[in-house]
Amino acid sequence: MSQAQYCTCEQLSRGRRKGGLPYTAQVEAERTIASREVYKGRLISLRVDDIEMPNGRRSTREIVEHPGAVAILAFTADDRLVFVQQYRKAADRLTLEIPAGTLGVGEDPHGCAVRELKEETGFAAHTFARVCSFYTAVGFCTELLHLFTASGLEAGVQAFDDDEDIQVLTLSVAEAMECVRDGGIVDAKTVAGVFWAALSQAGHAGALGLRQELSA
Repeated sequence: MSQAQYCTCEQLSRGRRKGGLPYTAQVEAERTIASREVYKGRLISLRVDDIEMPNGRRSTREIVEHPGAVAILAFTADDRLVFVQQYRKAADRLTLEIPAGTLGVGEDPHGCAVRELKEETGFAAHTFARVCSFYTAVGFCTELLHLFTASGLEAGVQAFDDDEDIQVLTLSVAEAMECVRDGGIVDAKTVAGVFWAALSQAGHAGALGLRQELSA
């Protein structure tokens, strides 16, 4: 077995600019031999791909296809974060999450963030900014989630779906971090968002540099 080599984010960025990636990041793509859909639901579908690896070995990959989603770090005038509490059957528990939702067909992520914030919390925001995008479960799912901030909030009426029951509450960033620490927040996108908010509030240049304000 060959020894693993590692590289820094700067080396990765430099490699991307030159058209290639160094060290273990320079991995060839797997070749798809055949693909078949085995389940199609309202929100997701499941396909099984037969693949050939660069070394010639063959295997299968089970892929959950998802249209993508958005999540919103909504800040009140006194810098508290807006959260939604709802029951999640997959976890079989109540969860505390930042507002989020699935992209509609052809929907722009910014527009989806505006819509989902209003539907889930009733809030409209004067200012939105993009933070980053990330795969939520890159080993088996195509869901790409886009994280936004929202500020300049105006309260309104919720309009969530009939199969949802959502309660809205606010927490300071410090209180949210405490919830992460004690297991009150276990949702991945929310954990990531809370950590970004904490870094941003502390003036971390890297975190602040991610934020890109969007036009109305």
